[in-house]
Amino acid sequence: MKLSFSKMHGIGNDFVMVDCRQRAFPLNEEQIRAIADRRTGVGFDQLISIERPRDTSCAFYYGIWNADGTPSGQCGNGVRCVAAWLHRAGELSIGDTVRLESPSGPVTVRLSGPGEVTVDMGVPTLEPERIPFRADAQAERYSIDVGGDVLEIGAVSMGNPHAVMVVADLQAPLLYRIGPLLTSHSRFPKGANSGFVQPIDRGQVRLRVHERGSGWTLACGTGACAAMAVLRLRGEVDEKVQVTLPGGTLTIEWVGPGHTLWMTGPATFVFEGEWLG
Repeated sequence: MKLSFSKMHGIGNDFVMVDCRQRAFPLNEEQIRAIADRRTGVGFDQLISIERPRDTSCAFYYGIWNADGTPSGQCGNGVRCVAAWLHRAGELSIGDTVRLESPSGPVTVRLSGPGEVTVDMGVPTLEPERIPFRADAQAERYSIDVGGDVLEIGAVSMGNPHAVMVVADLQAPLLYRIGPLLTSHSRFPKGANSGFVQPIDRGQVRLRVHERGSGWTLACGTGACAAMAVLRLRGEVDEKVQVTLPGGTLTIEWVGPGHTLWMTGPATFVFEGEWLG
C-alpha cells in the first residue's frame, strides 16, 4: 500500500499527517505501529488524519493515534499542525478563525501567522469521574501510591487524562521510574499523560511529559495546558504562562475555572513522503 503523508512537528512533538478528506482512513492498528517505528518506518509520536467533519458546525475532523496504535482524544501540538496543514492545502488563510472537530469534541483555532497557531483548548475538566480518575471527591491535590512512593498530584483532563506533579528537579532519576508507572496507574482507568512541572516564577515553568501510548516526548500541548490548570487552581501562576518543554516553549493563558484555556505555539513542516509498507 502506498500512503502519502506529511511529516510535521510542534516544538519536537512529531506527527505523520494523512489526508483523508476524500477517502476513508486506510490504516489498522498494526499498520500504524509499523509507520511509527523510528528505525523501520517513519517515526512519530502521533499519527493524525484530516477528514470531513462529522459535526456540520466544524470545517474538518481530525483523528489521532498514538505510536502504539491506540486512539487519542486530543493533542494540543497536533491541532496546531492540523491548522498549518490546512493553510498549506489552501483551506485556511492567515488571520482566519475556524472550528475543527477532534475525537473529544470541537476546538477553535486561529492561524496567527506563518507557522504560528492559537488554539481554544476548552474548559479543563476537573471532576474525577469525567477525567477519568478514581477519587472520593474533587480536590486540588491527590495522594497516590506509585510503586511504593506516596506522591502528590493534580488530575485534569484536556480531552485526555493528565496527572501533574510539581517537582524541584526535572532531571531527578526518580522521574524516569515513576513516569511510566503513573501513566499506567490503576486510578486512571484509561491511563494518563504524566506531567512533571518545575515552576520558575509566576510566569514561567518547565515541563516534561510521559505520554500514554508514546512514552517520553519532547513536547505535549495538552500536558502544558494541564500543568497550567493545576498550578493556576493552586494560585501559583498568573493568567499567562510560558511553558518550556525539551522541544520548545508554548504560551498558555487561562483566567480560571469556567473559562476556556488558550494555547499559542508553532507548527513546522519537515518533509513530504510516501510510505510503501
